Amino acid sequence: QVQLVESGGGLVQAGGSLRLSCAASARAFSTYAMGWFRQAPGKEREFVAAIRWGGGDYADIVKGRFTISRDNAKNTAYLQMNSLKPEDTAVYYCAAKYGSSSLLVSDYGHWGQGTQVTVSS
Repeated sequence: QVQLVESGGGLVQAGGSLRLSCAASARAFSTYAMGWFRQAPGKEREFVAAIRWGGGDYADIVKGRFTISRDNAKNTAYLQMNSLKPEDTAVYYCAAKYGSSSLLVSDYGHWGQGTQVTVSS
């Protein structure tokens, strides 16, 4: 069983930065792809970024502003968010799946509880 715990959310002004962390209790963490998704009120959960090896994959709306990374020695994934916009306001979820990364919510079987990110204008 994989347990995921997000941290690092909060309130930030537009143009600011936040770094989210996702601590995983998983054996062989490096064999899991890690994804970040977000859900704004009244909207469906959407893909933000994912990583397995090397560089990550990104949603077009965050490309160039967000960076996903992972530290396999610490069983932790990160999402560095720069140049934040009010439309980035959402609950951000960390997710894990065994094997290759995916952009699809339905492909991920393990989810964290989410962390709120609020960007004020």
